[in-house]
Amino acid sequence: MRSSYKEEDVLLLLKDITGLVEPQSTEEREKLIQAGRHYSEMLPIEYVPTERYMQVYREALENYAKPVALAVGRLADKIIEKKGKDIVLVSLARAGIPVGILVKRYIARKYGICTPHYSISIIRGKGIDNNAMKYLLSNYKPQQLLFVDGWIGKGAILNELKKEVAAYEGVLPDIAVIADPANVTELCGTHQDILIPSSCLNSTVSGLVSRTFLRDGIIGENDFHGAVYYGELQEADLSYEFIEAIEREFGMDSDIDEEPVSGFGIDEVKQIADAFGIADINLIKPGIGEATRVLLRRVPWKVLIDERYKADPQLSHLVRLAEEKRVPVEYYPLKHYKCCGIIKKLSDA
Repeated sequence: MRSSYKEEDVLLLLKDITGLVEPQSTEEREKLIQAGRHYSEMLPIEYVPTERYMQVYREALENYAKPVALAVGRLADKIIEKKGKDIVLVSLARAGIPVGILVKRYIARKYGICTPHYSISIIRGKGIDNNAMKYLLSNYKPQQLLFVDGWIGKGAILNELKKEVAAYEGVLPDIAVIADPANVTELCGTHQDILIPSSCLNSTVSGLVSRTFLRDGIIGENDFHGAVYYGELQEADLSYEFIEAIEREFGMDSDIDEEPVSGFGIDEVKQIADAFGIADINLIKPGIGEATRVLLRRVPWKVLIDERYKADPQLSHLVRLAEEKRVPVEYYPLKHYKCCGIIKKLSDA
């Protein structure tokens, strides 16, 4: 699979389906998803954000490169301590790819180890890419594989992973992430809901690769899951600018105490569902990364921001996006998360 990443940073175990799928508008896809069509059978139209929004992204990168770099270091140290040095990073496309590259580079710098790094697809409700798993298991021992993602919102992908890898003897369902506000994995850089600037953009910070795709007729029985390469966005590609901005802030001492977190994010999501009369919790996307995705990819109903973070610069990109899309922002008490995106229920779906 083509991408703007170098092969020494990551190998994408994906089928290149560029030109085979007609992208659809956000509104069109949302109606189809809520009518029962699976999101992985469609692709969104990717675009270059407005200059006003890009200014917010640049500010976010400048302000939060340091805390993200610290979290990457803490995550890498935990990986080496708990999993050992003979590991293979398997990032979940696409949000996990830049994180996997950062972890690989940190481990190389601190421990002198060149860790193999692949990226594969896992799709909520459809499962993990079996052909990609077979490829990895033909080259490595099951216990070497370690899955990497950007952040955890509710924990849906972790639950999918636990269910899926049970079919592969010896493969552990551990997932390593920068931020886990849901409090479901110890392999995280932080349990705080921190801003990871790559969550603010789509393909232009992810190697110009689309989200992953799975539909009969395009993805055959022996194919990897698919993705599109957006070569036409090459001039707007910030993938390495992001990685290098975080990498410049790497420090080799990442041992910082963090307040223990109690309870689980999913319980808070259920409380939000009750408070706002939402029957389907899949419409609730908690955390900075997930709320950003709602505004970038879905049809949002509203954004909740914790009262303590009103006017906080970590959330200025969310407020900016909400303004651009005319989505109401409500200040609401949250415990595990700083914000939450809620998808609009389309009555005519």
